[in-house]
Amino acid sequence: MPPRPREKQPLPSLPTGPLNECDDIVTDKIPQDTYEPDDRPIDIVWRNVVVFVILHSVALYGLYLCFISAMWTTTIYGILLYQMSAFGITGGAHRLWAHRSYKAKWPLKVILLICQTLAHQNSVIEWSRDHRVHHKFQETDADPHNAKRGFFFSHMGWLLCKKHQEVKNKGKGVDMSDLYAEPLLRLQHKYFLVLMPIVCFVLPTIIPMLLWNETFMNAYCVNILRYICALHATWLVNSAAHMWGSKPYDKFINPVENRLVSFFAIGEGWHNYHHTFPWDYKAAEFGRINLSLTIINLFAKIGWAYDLKTVSKEMIEKRVTRTGDGSHEIWGWGDKDQTKENYESAVIYNKKDE
Repeated sequence: MPPRPREKQPLPSLPTGPLNECDDIVTDKIPQDTYEPDDRPIDIVWRNVVVFVILHSVALYGLYLCFISAMWTTTIYGILLYQMSAFGITGGAHRLWAHRSYKAKWPLKVILLICQTLAHQNSVIEWSRDHRVHHKFQETDADPHNAKRGFFFSHMGWLLCKKHQEVKNKGKGVDMSDLYAEPLLRLQHKYFLVLMPIVCFVLPTIIPMLLWNETFMNAYCVNILRYICALHATWLVNSAAHMWGSKPYDKFINPVENRLVSFFAIGEGWHNYHHTFPWDYKAAEFGRINLSLTIINLFAKIGWAYDLKTVSKEMIEKRVTRTGDGSHEIWGWGDKDQTKENYESAVIYNKKDE
């Protein structure tokens, strides 16, 4: 896989396939030219526009109901479903299946599939295909949510218009055989239009009505609010996390480190790191806001998550030194960015003369 950013070149010359541990290792050459999007006219899909307008209107009403009539248990329930659906995307569709950054036993896979279906962002196979294309052709016409087309397009506008032909072409070329080989994923993909309405809309609405006598209007609208909030959290990774923040690992690519996005997307906003090391199951360095990592590690303790792939400290330091923008925290005593004040004010116990 060529280094990022991409040299300006015909898109068909770029390779395709799953992202593996050997992809995108530190390179000797830093390209100076980047690929610019074409000026194609946007072909709006008005059906999607109408659907999103209706969903956002219901979500706003759901927010209003949270303050005037919905039971507090319904609000807490909505927050819990938000976290579950977010983890279905971050820990499931993203880290497990799109990047193969760790492995999971079948009970965890079932949990992740249910949570991912709850999120309703297409099936795992479709989501992973678009995400692999995004990584392999980021910020080109083949990128489904090319951030070079602006915040709104990369946030949600790409879902309101027809895909660029390059997205379709490259999507067909990406190797998805590893995901089609999994029976659970094939089952979800085949019956997604049946499973999704039940898991994402019907059951989350019925449960509050049955368990604590919530009204239909409150239960339904608060669930739509949950759904829309989860969508925007994911979309922020495609938009804000490609625009505003630092680039401590690779200053030559668009993705950035964004703490606020990481909070809402439960750990997915450390995007400069993730695009530099896409096979790392943490999707960030240790010590960052990363609820998804905490949950995966909990499942690892009981043996349901295993083969957790990560990056060595030495490799991170090497990349930070070579391509970072200088915003990375000092790695310890003796770092070239450690200030003179830090040196002089440090207290050293049991010091020996050398």
